[in-house]
Amino acid sequence: MIKIKKTSVKKIVGSRIVAALPVVILQALIIFAIANWLAPFATFFYTLLSIFSALFILFLISKRDEGAYKMLWLLVILTAPLPGAFMYLLYGNKRTGKGLEQRLKSIKNSIPVVLNDDKEVIMQLEQENKRVAQTFSYVKKMTHFPILKNESATYYPIGEQLFEQMIAALKDAKRYVFIEYFIIQEGVLWNTMISVLEQKVQEGVDIRVLYDDIGSIGTFSAKNRKSLIKKGIKCEKFNPLIVLSGALNHRDHRKIMVIDGMIAFSGGINLADEYINVDSQFGHWKDIGFQITGDAVRSYAYMFIEFWNVSSFDPISKALVGLDYDVPRMEHATVFDGYVLPYYDSPNRQEAASNNLYIDLLSQSTDYAWFYTPYLLIGDNLLDAFIRAAQRGVDVRIIMPGIPDKKIVYRMSRSYYGELLEAGVRIFEYTPGFVHAKACLVDDCIGSTGTVNLDYRSLFLHYECNALFYKASLLKDLKRDFEASMEVSRERTLADEKNGLVHNLINNILRIFAPLV
Repeated sequence: MIKIKKTSVKKIVGSRIVAALPVVILQALIIFAIANWLAPFATFFYTLLSIFSALFILFLISKRDEGAYKMLWLLVILTAPLPGAFMYLLYGNKRTGKGLEQRLKSIKNSIPVVLNDDKEVIMQLEQENKRVAQTFSYVKKMTHFPILKNESATYYPIGEQLFEQMIAALKDAKRYVFIEYFIIQEGVLWNTMISVLEQKVQEGVDIRVLYDDIGSIGTFSAKNRKSLIKKGIKCEKFNPLIVLSGALNHRDHRKIMVIDGMIAFSGGINLADEYINVDSQFGHWKDIGFQITGDAVRSYAYMFIEFWNVSSFDPISKALVGLDYDVPRMEHATVFDGYVLPYYDSPNRQEAASNNLYIDLLSQSTDYAWFYTPYLLIGDNLLDAFIRAAQRGVDVRIIMPGIPDKKIVYRMSRSYYGELLEAGVRIFEYTPGFVHAKACLVDDCIGSTGTVNLDYRSLFLHYECNALFYKASLLKDLKRDFEASMEVSRERTLADEKNGLVHNLINNILRIFAPLV
């Protein structure tokens, strides 16, 4: 029987080859005829293409951009000049997302939330620590978000705790709820939240949900959106999927919930079950988040309303943004818990704010600089900052997943290990499972947490939100969490890294393509 089947397969394959052969010959003849017809112009076309490629490469080299990112596009364009240049103009050039960025700018004047004038706060911060004040001022200048005195911020070292507090706060909502997430998926978390939101709609609370169209492409459909609208919950998608859109890569990776202008939540967790360890395929899902009160809530409300207005084309729905979404000011508050600067990154800004912030924090660190990240795909400048800090004696540590969610990304991340370990950076892999946390802590006094991964997409291509803290009690809790996570993590050593020629060659190749992941 086996021989008969093999013979049958051979006959089938053979017959297909015979059938396809005339077509292949015909295509070859057509190509030969075209080449023969264009032969007299070959020198002209080759010269024109060479000039075009040289000019385009010079343009790319002269741009202020991440070195590894430019190197990747240079290789693509040199390999296939015309298709490569077209792909770069469509997807790789920041100008391709200008349409979306212009729409965001055009609605700023209509936003009712007024961000505080922070001149007095800056002066006080300068008196406490001029170097830290410079860091805050840089982020303020790049993002146009104010430096604020922090009223209170609560850190949650695991997604389940954050989710519990979010539900409790939703039950107390009186006026409005803003929900903006990269991923929304039906399950225990989302269904629990919806049951509360449905009740709140009946009580007259204005509920708005904004999700990223690609981030939720396999988890939240047009049917889900219509279901929410039917329940009285307003719902929009950010940057709808259009294949030949220059803004295709510019995703809304932010995680924001604002309730009544009194409290805001952010951090790493999306609205799906694995983030609260209900349905995790990658061991224990380690994620973090925080809630914040006071003036900082105004910044998060501003972020949401800006993106809502650019995403909503319903004039009635958009008009409702004119309601009183402002946040009670804190002039008479007597208790302050350090300083905070909530902000969001934009891929269309010339400066990559979070990437440069981490470089700056590493450069000013003297004792230690610790980081959480699920992925480690960084550019040359940030890589050098890690290396320089470690080489001058700073205790630099990175906590990574022990169980990866994306194996190719995990392998790419590990391609950076050898160079970092050799410089003295300590790398820990969280053995219970997957780390989705994003945070950094420097010298007990300054740190940040939010949605920013240490990869190209987060640092250069996505819209992200982050909160920079100084002398806030939240940082003490963050440090305790770092220490607890390292206790259950395995520290990587140089002995773990293969140093063979083939292994190093693979690492170099993976590093070239890291900006695409």
